[in-house]
Amino acid sequence: MRKRLLFILPLLVLLAQLSYAQTRLVKGQVTSSDDNAGLPGVSVSVKGRTAGTQTDASGNFTLNVDNDATLVFSFIGFSSVEERVGNRSVINVKLQADVRNLNEVVVTGYGQQIKRELTGNIAKIRSSDIQDQPVTTFDQAIQGKAAGVQVNTGSGKLGQGIQVRVRGQSSVSASNQPLYVVDGTPVTTDNLSFNAAATNPLSDINPQDIESVEILKDASAGAIYGSRAANGVVLITTKKGRSGRTNVTFGIQAGSSTPTRKLQFLNTSQYVDFYRQAAANSDRIDGYASSDPDSYTSYMENFFQTQGLGTFGTPQQVSTNWGDLAYQAAPFQQYDMNINGGNDKTTFYLSGQLLDQKGILIGNALTRYSGRINLDHKISDRFRVGFNTGLTRTLNKRLSGDRQFDNPVQMVALPPMTPSTDPATGLPVGTPPGDISIPSYYNPIINLGNSIFNTTVYRNISNVYGQLGIVKGLTFRTEFGLDVLNQQEELYSNSKTQRNTGIPGGTGSNRYSRVENYTTNNFFNYSGTFGRHGIDGVLGMSYQQAERKTNLAEGQDFPSDAYRQIISAARKTNASSTQSNYSFLSYFVRANYKFADRYLLGLSARVDGSSRFGQDSRYGFFPAVSAGWVLTEEDFLKNTRGISFLKLRASYGRTGNAEIDNFPQLGLFTGDAGYAGLPGQRPTQLANPNLKWETTDQADIGLDFGFLNNRLNGEIDYYNKQTTGLLLNVNVPGTTGFSTQFRNVGSLENKGFEFVLNTENTTGAFRWTTSLNASTNRNRVKNLQGQIIEGGLNAMSRAVEGQPLGVFFTPEYAGVDPANGNALWYKNVTNSDGSVDRATTNVYNQAQRVVVGSPLPKWTGGITNTFSYKGFSLSIFFNGVFGNKINFYGVGRFSSANGRFEDNQTVNQLAAWTAQNTNTDVPEARLFFNNGAQPSSRFILDGSFVRLRNATLAYNLPKTLINRAKLNTVRVFVTGLNLLTFTKYAGWDPEVNADDIVSNIAQGYDFYTAPQARTITGGINIGF
Repeated sequence: MRKRLLFILPLLVLLAQLSYAQTRLVKGQVTSSDDNAGLPGVSVSVKGRTAGTQTDASGNFTLNVDNDATLVFSFIGFSSVEERVGNRSVINVKLQADVRNLNEVVVTGYGQQIKRELTGNIAKIRSSDIQDQPVTTFDQAIQGKAAGVQVNTGSGKLGQGIQVRVRGQSSVSASNQPLYVVDGTPVTTDNLSFNAAATNPLSDINPQDIESVEILKDASAGAIYGSRAANGVVLITTKKGRSGRTNVTFGIQAGSSTPTRKLQFLNTSQYVDFYRQAAANSDRIDGYASSDPDSYTSYMENFFQTQGLGTFGTPQQVSTNWGDLAYQAAPFQQYDMNINGGNDKTTFYLSGQLLDQKGILIGNALTRYSGRINLDHKISDRFRVGFNTGLTRTLNKRLSGDRQFDNPVQMVALPPMTPSTDPATGLPVGTPPGDISIPSYYNPIINLGNSIFNTTVYRNISNVYGQLGIVKGLTFRTEFGLDVLNQQEELYSNSKTQRNTGIPGGTGSNRYSRVENYTTNNFFNYSGTFGRHGIDGVLGMSYQQAERKTNLAEGQDFPSDAYRQIISAARKTNASSTQSNYSFLSYFVRANYKFADRYLLGLSARVDGSSRFGQDSRYGFFPAVSAGWVLTEEDFLKNTRGISFLKLRASYGRTGNAEIDNFPQLGLFTGDAGYAGLPGQRPTQLANPNLKWETTDQADIGLDFGFLNNRLNGEIDYYNKQTTGLLLNVNVPGTTGFSTQFRNVGSLENKGFEFVLNTENTTGAFRWTTSLNASTNRNRVKNLQGQIIEGGLNAMSRAVEGQPLGVFFTPEYAGVDPANGNALWYKNVTNSDGSVDRATTNVYNQAQRVVVGSPLPKWTGGITNTFSYKGFSLSIFFNGVFGNKINFYGVGRFSSANGRFEDNQTVNQLAAWTAQNTNTDVPEARLFFNNGAQPSSRFILDGSFVRLRNATLAYNLPKTLINRAKLNTVRVFVTGLNLLTFTKYAGWDPEVNADDIVSNIAQGYDFYTAPQARTITGGINIGF
């Protein structure tokens, strides 16, 4: 026996040595293709065997394998990669984010879920979708990226309010903006602007710090936010540190902006000819001889002279293109740095950014300094803590509202024979001591150096948390968040701007606003599996309190233009202070159940109490239920070739809208009724103790699909949103002593379809992917108890039963009478038999007002194609808006209305009717006559467009090259924003909302509104 063992033992050793000789030690690093950062926890397995390992905190791995082995690298959210070992001992792998991966983690309210198990509708936008885009706010970067989410930038001014709509407009008087939550903290998004032109508080958030944006669209996803989720919820998650080596990334990008479009106006020769003809036509109608001193012709010739013709030069000598002078060179530069890393206990993320951008309009600029620290620390296996804090200083050099005469775009209306500079003084024409009555309107160039409108914001958005593991699967988390916003607005106009202000000695205003917004969340999370059953849930409470204070001081008449502070003003003309607050107390619960990975059920509910509502209706209940069925887990589809994934889901739930001003439920008094030096107060608001939330009930049915190993995947959804109890100021009997009262009155609905399709067209060295989304929405006001609410210019917009919110309601233009050049309108009078009289008339008041279009689009969409080959990548993104109308009347009645006023005209007015040109839709030009200049459908134009929103070409330098410089990654790129626009719209830009007109009802107005900027930048990101 002993001899036998002595024989076998050497044989075993020899076999072991032979076996060892056929294996080798392989090591390497797995990184992300997005930022080349090491990926921890990647599964590295040997194909066909059970052997394997995982990458460490830096993405490194080591593994003993056979020479002929094939390694499989897989990680949630990334495409798997296979590598044959061969004779290699070092294998470095770069994983690409997988658009097909159904195991991607999606952030939900107070938790997370795997996308495969979602029963609600949540759109996710990744950091790679918004990185390095030359925009000041992240909401600009998500335009067209999510089905059912419409983003309208509205204007080319920097830092202006941006309109975001999730599945349509759900309110007539309350806000239609979604709720924004940053790392668990609902943040302030109220407009704090001094004037009617809204600013955008989201411009205080650095887009480069964002890890992901989740948009909760249906009730099952949003109901856990209860009374504030009717307009959708946008969850913003900032970047976290990763354990492993410390990574430093530095980025620079620079470029410039130009207007996407300029309109062409008449030059001096055209202007003089046009207005001489318009004056002659008016003389003919009123029976004046052109030589009569009181004739229109005499008036116009005198106007020509006073505005420069024959004084400053001949028509051939002076022809000022005022439109071009509204714009400036608009450089853009941005510097970013972030540091992230840590170990098994502590991870950190630090970032800083400097953004400096000039707007395309003269005098407009925005500068932002921001910094962020996100820290997570594991105190023990059961307890971890962390905090996130972001600090920002933003300086926005703003402009007046679109309807103000010193809006630079309004310069297009100035007569072209007027020079921009007064030859006698060398100053902008119209500057004292020159003749301030020239040009015919105020010259906005005077504002440069003589007027300021600066808004400075200091913002702190922070969150601190502690999380305790109680037992396996059960944790308790407590969070405290704050959002402190300090905003100072300084307005000053010196004596040289007196024609615009009407104050020869200069005027100044200083307004300070402070918002302190505190939130605490305390909740339990549980997740566990029991055989084929899986359950996860959350139970908790939330409390939010916000307080806003404002102070205002104004003064006039300064001793000289060297003084700008109000203390130097001779007259202190105004001073005020206000204080307002609100609070929410909420309790919430959610449970998700799955059986056998095929049957899914979700339940959620929230109880909200708000200080904004009546004592008899302070609390509301907002439940939701959803279900899903993964058909591809069933035997009849499980092995079906070509079908990779199929899930049917449905949901129904209730959400609310509480975004109104504070104290609408109370009977209010104002202490401004002093008399004869004695104090006094007066009642200003009628109480309503029954006032409560607007309520939106929403049903959603959807299908998630994947074909050909999920190379083709997407979603199809239908939703129906019914909003009741609209918050409206309604008329009440005069016997109450008041004219109106805030009540819950009326209802409206939104219905629509959403479609998402992602395809992986090619794989391998050359990769091509496509992401497409499209959505429709039909909005209709169902009940206002017979009320008609009007808004916009000349009350051309309406909220009226049976129509979409904000429809344009005005006489219908019928063209031009070819016999005499008169403008015509359809009568649209309802006859006694119910028929409509469609006869035309040249008497404007005989035409009835009718619905002539809606500012709300019928459908929207976006498509992104991404190509990559070796280190190169190219992304091309188009988005479009279709079926909406734009009201051009604000511009048209002055600059496109046949010489109604002396404003310069758009060149298309040269097609006005004459005896030789009778086949035209432009009425005869008549000075000071309303021949087609009245509000009508003539100025309601098609606003549909398709825009090449973004194109980015990038190159990642090879590792073999950058490793010599001890760098981890080097990425160079060039990107373009708003490169091309395809539209029939006659104005500057179809993506428009005049900033001091816009409201829930007044949508889609153009009033000399600045076009979007076309921005091209180049940059480099270096990681080490």
